[in-house]
Amino acid sequence: MPVLAALSVAHLLNDLVQSMIPALYPLIKDSYQLDFVEIGLITLAFQVTSSLLQPLLGYFTDRRPWPYAMVVGMGATLIGLVLLAFAHSYGMVLIAAALVGIGSAVFHPEATRMARHAAAGRQGLAQGVFQVGGHVGYAVGPLLAAIVVVPRGQPSLVWFSSVVLLAMALMFWTASRYAAFRRRQVAEARDAPEAAIGPLLPAGRIIFAMAILMVLLFSKNAYTASFTSYYTFYLIERFGVTVQLSQVMLFLYLVVGAFGVIAGGMLGDRIGRDRVIWLSILGSLPFALLLPHVDLFWTGVLSVFVSFIMASAFASILIYAIDLVPHRVGLVGGLFYGLSFGLGGVCAAGLGAIADWLGIVEVFRLCAWLPAVGLLTFLLPRSVPVR
Repeated sequence: MPVLAALSVAHLLNDLVQSMIPALYPLIKDSYQLDFVEIGLITLAFQVTSSLLQPLLGYFTDRRPWPYAMVVGMGATLIGLVLLAFAHSYGMVLIAAALVGIGSAVFHPEATRMARHAAAGRQGLAQGVFQVGGHVGYAVGPLLAAIVVVPRGQPSLVWFSSVVLLAMALMFWTASRYAAFRRRQVAEARDAPEAAIGPLLPAGRIIFAMAILMVLLFSKNAYTASFTSYYTFYLIERFGVTVQLSQVMLFLYLVVGAFGVIAGGMLGDRIGRDRVIWLSILGSLPFALLLPHVDLFWTGVLSVFVSFIMASAFASILIYAIDLVPHRVGLVGGLFYGLSFGLGGVCAAGLGAIADWLGIVEVFRLCAWLPAVGLLTFLLPRSVPVR
């Protein structure tokens, strides 16, 4: 539990910094006179570096784990944060966002592996504890942006360098604990007889199931991208609220997701991963369809329901995928944290183009149908051999 708690707090601090970028979009849009496509490209710059690097880093660290890489990655986040604070052009903003994405790319594969080793047989709980930190960080970031950065301007971002330094110290401690664990594990493996491996699914079924899981997660991330990138604009345009109030409502949407992710992880340990995927992604569909047609109060209420239900899917999707290929934890973590979120970034850019063409309100009406992709859960194998 100390390692899981440390990983969760490190995840919180890492994602807090990341979430400040979309929270500042209204400020950046006005400062640099950007349209919605250019706003979407900022998200794309962050997600592309993260999505391209995470699977590659996961693949290589599966062969040779490097826990201290997380500290190096946070160094890139620190540089990106300082550069964003003092950026004088749109190009510098894109570079800063890309650097923050590199920090995320390095962190998630190694942290996913550490959380799995610390799980003690309760994989859903362990992933839920790890992920709840990320969700809380993503929720707190916009709130801090509204309180600190929006009133004082973009240069005040540099104050959050202390958050990055704290995360680096915490990651160093966690990496040292994991490195000691790995040394003990290697020593024990030399003395112990080789464990029997249970029956595997055919390679074709594994690849097909992984593809379905990626599509399910893409639908979730695409819908989430509409909120993280454009929810504030939607609230401002449709209801005429202030920037601060819109960011508070974004905070509520994100913080409820933190409770959903740990609830989904614990529930998956009890009733099975595929059932939780069913309940979480498809169960949010009626609330998502209603949301674009209600007033401000019910928009807030329905967004909370959608956030809680959809967030409960991620732990189960990730563990289901790891159970398919248990010796490729870093690669799976890189794919599902990186590539799927990168596809969400591509979707964010596309949604920006649609917003410029049809309006931001229409974007939310179209995105409401994305949870229907959850019907593909029918195609997943009903059981996965756990090895």
